[in-house]
Amino acid sequence: MEGVVPPRPRNDPSPMPTPAPTSAVTPVPDLPAAFPRRVQDGRPPCEIRRASLADVPALVAIEQATFKGDRITRRQFRYLLTRGNSETLVCERDGRPVAYVLVLFSKATSTARMYSIAVMPEHGGQGIGRALVGAAEAAAQSRERAYMRLEIRRDNAPSRGLFESLGYRELGVYEDYYEDHMQAVRYEKSLAPQLNPDLGRVPYYEQTLDFTCGASSLMMAMKALSPSLPLDRTLELRIWREATTIFMTSGHGGCGPYGLALSALSRGFRVEVFVNDEGVPLVDSVRSPEKKEVMRLVHEDFIGECRRRGIPIQHGTLSVAELRERFRGGGIPLVLISSYRIYEEKFPHWVVVTGFDDHFVYAHDPYVDYADGERQVDSINMPIPHREFAHMARYGRAGLQAVVIVYRNEDHG
Repeated sequence: MEGVVPPRPRNDPSPMPTPAPTSAVTPVPDLPAAFPRRVQDGRPPCEIRRASLADVPALVAIEQATFKGDRITRRQFRYLLTRGNSETLVCERDGRPVAYVLVLFSKATSTARMYSIAVMPEHGGQGIGRALVGAAEAAAQSRERAYMRLEIRRDNAPSRGLFESLGYRELGVYEDYYEDHMQAVRYEKSLAPQLNPDLGRVPYYEQTLDFTCGASSLMMAMKALSPSLPLDRTLELRIWREATTIFMTSGHGGCGPYGLALSALSRGFRVEVFVNDEGVPLVDSVRSPEKKEVMRLVHEDFIGECRRRGIPIQHGTLSVAELRERFRGGGIPLVLISSYRIYEEKFPHWVVVTGFDDHFVYAHDPYVDYADGERQVDSINMPIPHREFAHMARYGRAGLQAVVIVYRNEDHG
């Protein structure tokens, strides 16, 4: 797309690790049969293929010719071409790449993100951009991705018009997104039109500290049920203080299920708690006997307060079908997951469920992995396959499972 500003963050992804040597790169399989391979416009054919490390100089030249700022560097292209969760496609004319599209794939969800797309100015207006978008969608579908997302400058009317004509819908706006402080418009397209997700109107709130995922997830659930509730950092820290386990794997403790339930109840919501273990949650994440004892005392205090205040605690698990039933009944589930399946780091993490369909559980993740080049759009309504969600919704060697379901008072008696 001629003049298209790259649908990517204002700042380059950082840090960028040193790429593997060329000899260590695993050959990629053939593109799917449905992949649009060439553009015919009366000129020599423009072949679409996967990029290789040999294309890096041409990719850099396309960047320099197309964009004034926010350029992807040579080092970053090398890294992106050798990582396992991205795809770079080039359109080649007369043996030379004249355009490319770069797509990132989420590790554990069924989303793809069109990170950048560019066409040499002299090859604009020839349908190459549209063909590359189709190629990117085909590549995403071949990896069983159900949604494509991207960002475009708000003042780039031609690009926005193109994507809207291709079925992309506007999701929202990022303020101060590009180097010149221009806003970015977020877009999404379903690559599986048969899906009909039952999504709740759950607003998004990004956690501001490493240990406040539970507080932030509860804030989103409460805001969905009580739209007038203001969400800010003061409330985030207040809920964390109320619900913290004091200690956890390292540093500050996170929020436990009983503390979160009490925080919601104290603000006028009804709650249910489901845990598969009657013991102290996450106590095995610390080694010090003194810390274990503190966590035990906090746990016993939480349990006693839950009982005094009539919070129902079920010692068992909920299937995806049972979660969906409670969601349809007006509840917003908070679910403890293992972050390893998303971020490849072993720590407990809370997300809020925002909807369901017959294939996916949708969730807001309050954490945004900026170091991996992600932005808020990657953490909103993340589609997670049912089976993957069932594996994800447990933590540690003991397989701890914990769910807190938040209701309006009138929704649950």
